[in-house]
Amino acid sequence: MNDKFELPIHWNDHEDIAMGLYEKFGDDFDESKIYRIRFTDLLEWILTIPNFVGTREQSTEGHLEQIQSAWVYEWRDNQ
Repeated sequence: MNDKFELPIHWNDHEDIAMGLYEKFGDDFDESKIYRIRFTDLLEWILTIPNFVGTREQSTEGHLEQIQSAWVYEWRDNQ
C-alpha cells in the first residue's frame, strides 16, 4: 500500500507501532530479546517507523512498555 494513503501512527497506537517494528526486524528479535531492548533504542526505532507522527518528547515509559508487550504478541502471532 502506498504510504501517503496510510493513517498517521501516534503513541497510543501500540499495536500499529508493534507491527511496524515486527515488519522492520522480523524474527531478529524473539520474545526474550524484545523484553531486553533498552528503551533508548526502542524509542529511536519507533521514531523511524513510516507514518509515525509522535515526538520524542511525547514518549512515556508506559507507552514503551505497552509497545514492547504488543511487539511480543505480534512476534508470537507470526510464529
